[in-house]
Amino acid sequence: MQLAPKADILVVDDVPDNLRVLSAMLSARGHEVRKVRNGRLALAAVNSAPPDLILLDIRMEGMDGYEVCQHLKADIQTCNIPIIFLSALHDVFDKVKAFEVGGVDYITKPFQVEEVLARVENQLTIRNLQKQLQEHNTVLESRVEERTSQLQTMLDYEALLKGITDRVRDSFDEEQILQAAVEEVATGLGLICCDVGIFDHEANTETILYEYRDADIASAQGEVVSLDVLPALYQQTLQGNPFQFCVLPFSQSITRNIGGRFAILNCPLIDDQGVFGTLWLFKPRSEWFDSLEIRLVQQVANQCAIALRQARLYQEVQQQVENLERLHVLKDDFLSTVSHELRSPIANIKLATQLLEMVLKPTGILEDTSSKAASYFHILQHECHREIHLINDLLDLTRLDAGVEPLTMTSIDLAPWLGHLTEPFLARVEAQNQHLQTDIPSQLPTLATDLHYLERILTELLNNACKYTPAGESITLSAQVISEQIDQNSLQVIHSSEDDRANLDPTSLQICVTNTGIEISEDERDRIFDKFYRIPNNDPWKHGGTGLGLALVKKMSDHLGAKLSVFSGNQQTSFILELPI
Repeated sequence: MQLAPKADILVVDDVPDNLRVLSAMLSARGHEVRKVRNGRLALAAVNSAPPDLILLDIRMEGMDGYEVCQHLKADIQTCNIPIIFLSALHDVFDKVKAFEVGGVDYITKPFQVEEVLARVENQLTIRNLQKQLQEHNTVLESRVEERTSQLQTMLDYEALLKGITDRVRDSFDEEQILQAAVEEVATGLGLICCDVGIFDHEANTETILYEYRDADIASAQGEVVSLDVLPALYQQTLQGNPFQFCVLPFSQSITRNIGGRFAILNCPLIDDQGVFGTLWLFKPRSEWFDSLEIRLVQQVANQCAIALRQARLYQEVQQQVENLERLHVLKDDFLSTVSHELRSPIANIKLATQLLEMVLKPTGILEDTSSKAASYFHILQHECHREIHLINDLLDLTRLDAGVEPLTMTSIDLAPWLGHLTEPFLARVEAQNQHLQTDIPSQLPTLATDLHYLERILTELLNNACKYTPAGESITLSAQVISEQIDQNSLQVIHSSEDDRANLDPTSLQICVTNTGIEISEDERDRIFDKFYRIPNNDPWKHGGTGLGLALVKKMSDHLGAKLSVFSGNQQTSFILELPI
């Protein structure tokens, strides 16, 4: 049997012979034995120097063993000391009580050497294992606390990184991004200073442009540092590696005379072109940057680089937008100027054409279909009208873009007016084997609008429908009132019928021009209102056009405060004009 390690054992018995016997047994085994003869002395001995094991007699004068055991178990300093009771009694109730008050074993008198040593050594072994277990538990608890602290630190750093990321991503200004980064990092890590330096690779220098520092730290903003001052450090930086140091290996100093004064972390800022600067972080020289802090700073540097890249892309896009807007203005100015300059010559050409018609008509040449002169004259007349129409459209667009064209509001009875509007198109659709129909309720509310603009809008939409509708297909002009009915749960927009229209308050009027047999793709619908845009290969009657009609219609609709939209699918296209009532 493996012997228990040498231990400090307290023997408590009021019989001197029992103390001598037990002391001799245990001392022979190498244990240190202390002896006392009553309970009060036992408590004093334990409080003075807690033993590894107590052999405690039950029957003693004054304070018996049960009471001594209860005192020891009630004290947090002594409650874990194992107690073996000693007694000549064989009553089972005494043994039960001994275990109830906290005893771990029981030895009866007279003592048997082998039994005493076996029980003592067993308890000492158990006690030693308990101590080892407690030590292991203490170590584990320490590790758990350390790991918990690390996890909490990681969570704090993650929240800090998110806050920094949100702040730098909210800006497209390079100065705001980098200044926000140094402020957030400095306050989040409790730094005494944080800088951002930007490289000038041609001059081989770094300039400190942004900083956040304690009041007692000197400013370095604007300071220019040669990369040759710290070749080893900048070599690491240019390779994209963070670098931590305190005492410089030479007498020269860089920003703030830092040699030996601070613990410093240098972290590179990297974009798609390479390293463009560094984050400088300063702590008191008695501290250092741990791995979690270094990783956080690297992530902050990455987020700054991403934010800067986005900011630069945004600036480039904004510059392109400004250039396009400037070109757009120049184009409109050019078109306006050209239109005004062409108006007089075209007017003269039109007058000359009319005079020529007056001269040629009596000769009968213009009615001779085989005459080349008649053919040339009709071409001249058609192109003259086309150019006049183009110039007028350009001038109208210029006035609408300028926003100086006033509205002349008129109240109209829409149902009969829409019917009259279609009359000029009846002969045309019949000639092209198309079908023109109307779907206009007899009771429509009075509409207050600019009649000139409304007529031009609908005429252009009908003209387009005639131009792009294949033979055998239909063109429909329809109108309906849009009303809103509010219930307790939600807002429902109701397309009212003629029967229930009287019970609802009208909010807007929709006028729709629909033609079948033609469909506009989604890509084309996105561009259909652009100036000079014409849908390719979509003119079955080869009428041609200027590409300004729908652009002008859109401008006039906006000028009226109306909404113009287009829907197309299933070989059908609808242009919907929604007017407020």
